Order: sequence, then structure tokens, then C-alpha cells
Amino acid sequence: MYYVKKTIEVSMAHSLSLNYESKCTRIHGHNVVVTVYCKSKQLNENGMVIDFSDIKRVVKDLLDHQMVNDRVEFNPTAENLARWICDRIPHCYKVKFQESEKNTAIYEKEDE
Repeated sequence: MYYVKKTIEVSMAHSLSLNYESKCTRIHGHNVVVTVYCKSKQLNENGMVIDFSDIKRVVKDLLDHQMVNDRVEFNPTAENLARWICDRIPHCYKVKFQESEKNTAIYEKEDE
């Protein structure tokens, strides 16, 4: 099995829909660090699991300098965004979504 990991920093804004009072229901921004983990039993014709620049492009296109609520149909929590990113990158099995130094969500696909 081959594994690759790519870390990307993006700036984004969102607001959360919560069933309790929180300042996070107001629009606010983050400089997010997204770490994408991919794996494959075989390498592609270029000798890669996936090109690192392809991972970066997908994450940047999805999130960088975006009001995320305008781009998704779900509550854009860190957990939901980690899964959303994972579902859009070939061979991705895990995404770490770090909103701040102390707040991180991780989504990992179950073994299939």
C-alpha cells in the first residue's frame, strides 16, 4: 500500500446552524489547515497515488477565500467539511480539518 499526505492552508468564512446559543452562529472566519491522506495499492502511470498539486487545487477551489455556507447544502461544521473534502479527492481515506491551534476534526472512511 502506498500513502501520501498533503497539508494546505486556506482562509474561509462560515456560520453554523446550532440548536443552542453560540457566537459561531454569526459569520466568522478561520485560517484553516487541511491535511489530506490518500492511499492506493497501485501507482498511476506517473508513479503516483495522486499528484500533490491536484489535492491542493481541489481544497483551494472548495474553500479558499470562500463563504462556505454559499457553497454547501449542509451545516458547515469542521466535521462535515472534513467529510465533504474527503469525498471529493480520489484515493482519499482521511482528512484532518484544523480550524485553530486547539480545534481539529478528523474524518476517516471505514475500511471497505
